[in-house]
Amino acid sequence: MSAGTYTPRPGAAPLPRMIAAQTALETRMLLRNGEQLLLTVIIPALLLVLFSAVDIVDTGAGASVDFLAPGVLALAVMSTAFTGQAIATGFERRYGVLKRLGASPLPRWALMTAKTLSVLVTEVLQIALLTVIAFALGWSPHGNPLAVLLLLVLGTAAFSGLGLLMAGTLKAEATLAAANLVFLLLLVGGGVIVPLDKFPDAVRSALELLPVSALSEGLRDVLQHGAPMPWGQASILVVWAVLGLGAAARFFRWE
Repeated sequence: MSAGTYTPRPGAAPLPRMIAAQTALETRMLLRNGEQLLLTVIIPALLLVLFSAVDIVDTGAGASVDFLAPGVLALAVMSTAFTGQAIATGFERRYGVLKRLGASPLPRWALMTAKTLSVLVTEVLQIALLTVIAFALGWSPHGNPLAVLLLLVLGTAAFSGLGLLMAGTLKAEATLAAANLVFLLLLVGGGVIVPLDKFPDAVRSALELLPVSALSEGLRDVLQHGAPMPWGQASILVVWAVLGLGAAARFFRWE
């Protein structure tokens, strides 16, 4: 008896195609979620417009938008890579979605890769929208675009690791509460809207070590002041990325 011929041929799709399909699915789910859109698009855009148009916070010499735009870009990265990803992944874990996907032909590392790629796609859309709004408000950026790109990638890695660590170790409800609380605290104390030099020296020294502070200050150095690559802030982001991703890989629970 000869072996049968099957059309289509049974078996899993090639790994790159599976990752691309899962990335597209993750991106659609992220963009269709009203709460995620509020965090990732509406809040950063409203903060940029409000604080640029109304003199609420003293941002120093120059146009307010020149100070605010880099900080809001950092906030957008945090909202997507940390807050949004932590909440979405936490509830997927609670409802058993991750467990079922982990048993599919898609390897677990490929699933996390797809989630990271969906975050990057969303960030591209966020940054494009916020950049258009900032230009309409009179923003005049400077500096090397490659330095900006490297800072954004490092910030994404740092926040993704922390978001996955939270989603993989806490209950979904605790993740929801903690992620939103951290978002609010870092919005106020991370140099996004309020300059870090407004805080006492001892507090400022601690705040400068936070990933959102390193990202916002690094972007500000490049885009507002035209400085070269801020290696100090980049080093802080690398440390957070290594610690966050390493801890997430070690302690993440799929059930």
